[in-house]
Amino acid sequence: MICCGLLTSGKEPVPLKSVEVELEVRDHVATVVSTLNYENKEDKPLEAVFVFPMPGDAAVCHFSATIGQTQIVAEVKEKQKAREEYDDALSSGQQAFLLEESDQSPDIFSLSVGSLPPGESASIRLEYVTELAVQADEGLRFVLPAVLNPRYHPQGSEGGSVQVTSVPASLVPYSLSFSARVSSPRPVSKVESNCPLDPLEYLNTEQSQATVKLAAGHKFDRDVELLIYYKDAHQPTAVVEAGQTSAKSGTLMGDPVVMLSLYPEFPQAVMSSLASCGEFVFLLDRSGSMQRDRIKSARDTLLLLLKSLPMGCFFNIYSFGSSHEHIFPKSVEYSQETMEEALKKVGEMEANLGGTEILRPLKDIYSHACIPNQPRQLFVFTDGEVGNTKEVINLVKKNSGSHRCFSFGIGGGASSALINGLAKEGGGHAQFITGTDRMQPKVMQSLRFALQPAVVDISVKWDLPKGVSVTVLSPPITSLFQGQRSLIYAQLTGQSPEAAEGSVTVKYSLAGHPSQNKLHFSLKPAEDSGLTVHRLAARTLIRSLEMEEMERRGQPDEGVKKKVVELSVQSGVSSAFTAFIAVKKGNGETIQGPLVRRNVPTPMPMMAMCGGGASGGRMMGRPIPRMVSCSMPMRRTVMEASPSAQMVNVGGMKSCSMPKRRTGVVQRESLNCSLDIEPLQPPRDPLLQLVSLQKASGCWELDPALAAAVGKTSEEVENTKPASENKEVWATILALIWLHGFKMDAQEEWELLAMKAVSWLRAQNAPCVAECVEAGNTLLGCKVQKDALGI
Repeated sequence: MICCGLLTSGKEPVPLKSVEVELEVRDHVATVVSTLNYENKEDKPLEAVFVFPMPGDAAVCHFSATIGQTQIVAEVKEKQKAREEYDDALSSGQQAFLLEESDQSPDIFSLSVGSLPPGESASIRLEYVTELAVQADEGLRFVLPAVLNPRYHPQGSEGGSVQVTSVPASLVPYSLSFSARVSSPRPVSKVESNCPLDPLEYLNTEQSQATVKLAAGHKFDRDVELLIYYKDAHQPTAVVEAGQTSAKSGTLMGDPVVMLSLYPEFPQAVMSSLASCGEFVFLLDRSGSMQRDRIKSARDTLLLLLKSLPMGCFFNIYSFGSSHEHIFPKSVEYSQETMEEALKKVGEMEANLGGTEILRPLKDIYSHACIPNQPRQLFVFTDGEVGNTKEVINLVKKNSGSHRCFSFGIGGGASSALINGLAKEGGGHAQFITGTDRMQPKVMQSLRFALQPAVVDISVKWDLPKGVSVTVLSPPITSLFQGQRSLIYAQLTGQSPEAAEGSVTVKYSLAGHPSQNKLHFSLKPAEDSGLTVHRLAARTLIRSLEMEEMERRGQPDEGVKKKVVELSVQSGVSSAFTAFIAVKKGNGETIQGPLVRRNVPTPMPMMAMCGGGASGGRMMGRPIPRMVSCSMPMRRTVMEASPSAQMVNVGGMKSCSMPKRRTGVVQRESLNCSLDIEPLQPPRDPLLQLVSLQKASGCWELDPALAAAVGKTSEEVENTKPASENKEVWATILALIWLHGFKMDAQEEWELLAMKAVSWLRAQNAPCVAECVEAGNTLLGCKVQKDALGI
């Protein structure tokens, strides 16, 4: 069954034969090597375009192609020059390969593989390095995306969505192999995945090196996610990497580079004190791809957030698609009335606003002046499918001095460049919600970060031997959170004695308490360490320079561009201004006959959905492997799937069938197709039922709804109330006992609203709290201690 797929008219085999991925993890960074093997089974020359999803802060550092017995290794060149060489090679009958970064988003790379003669086989090898994100449970996260969702381009912007071919996983005619090797100064405690893995194999007695492979038979019907856990995760580390012997001393690639990893733990006593002020702005994606479970989960999460806000703060909720809406014209003070009004409108929210244009609502939010003594905290929820990522991140950076931005990537297609970039430039924290992850605990952890005391006056001081100087390549650290890791790259210039040692001291102030971390490290580079750290350092510096260039819109600085190109060519790391180009010199004859463009399919879930809005055609399924292809060259000719879909009845169930491709202008029609079987509405989660009854002040009222939420009748609840206690105190204590007695597994979700309830109870100076706790335990069949409740 083909659902929302694009096939060639003759349904001939596609050229891709296999995908191989090797992952090399070194402490907090990784090298990824991907190999595509394919074959032209046509009787004509073939030109194909592949699209590679990768982390937004990745540094592509190697690109090569093998055609028959000939190997071609690509060089980094200025982008326009590389494009011209590619076109010249094609027109003169030579084989050419071009890899360039998307102009809109740094986590999309397009690969034009040029002309491949009939019957010829070829292999493409791509290598990149990346930093691994730290999760809330201290695991390092690597994701091999099974999909590159079409990015939505705002109306009027250049370029259209990259449309992805989708077929059922069982029909994908190519194989995937995936293996990982992990090494660290610390022991590897475990490696987990959402996909079946072969058992972890340790390579040494210290258990600091290990290998793991994807179990045989994986269909690549979902993202492959690895979570890597180390012992002593919070200990700071410094890795010194030797420079390239062929590079000139005094240059980034010729000098040693040090990578400093900071992952501090803050005192619990300080971090448990939460702020009672702030302006909290929530920005929710309501585009078509947020349908069903995603929008429901987002609504439930907003309920928890609104119930957990402190009295005295201000808040507002924006939502966006092709257009955007807000609940209040400007942020309002948090009260019972404003909370109820917001919750009513949240309950009516659906994923029905079309495409994904996040820039305009952000501009709207920033157009409102900040409220004095109410620090602005912005929470962004999106599946990350936008085409103007760099412009969005730059806007957040411009406003970073007046707010903090916390971002949440929902689903496997979320752009890591967008989600990480928003949080990094906004001084906040990024979270990813994929697979069966619950959104609520991750979002509530970020709310706790937002309410925690801010870390200020951050400074980094280096102490090095005489004759050695340091140039810090990373932007200054503007924020530190509990559970957040920072990597600092620095270039070391000069000669040092053989056994020389350096140190670095990080100082900061937390809730008025000064603190510092000092780390000593050897200046002797690690042996056989490759150039991973150098390339990530180059990527960091290139990104900073690119941001500078973007800030001069309309007034380009050729000096900045020249510096980026020089650094990119020198390091072998791609940038927005460069591309990898490789040309195989042939006999110079012009290619005979027309080139054939053929789609390379990617698997999709059997029940994939399509959707879209009036302003943008998007494909909403969740198609799946790491190397995804499209039928659209990223430069001159625009070829895109027709957004009009027809319904085909298959075995009594409707599925989507897409008509054949069009050439020419990108279409902007509506795409709306879905299964017309409505699922039964599940009963509301008991936790959310209880939470929905809490008042803005933190208390609960004694009424039939509360009794039902804790599983009792109104008579049982009212008849067991101690006579001398008021109804609200009794109801609030009952709710707290129920949370502690039955929902400890979800404590992260209700902890903040429970703290608000405890604060309310203390303010009442209730005389019979102990008696109420005892009576509540008896009624609910619990054994929760008064101290455990915090009252």
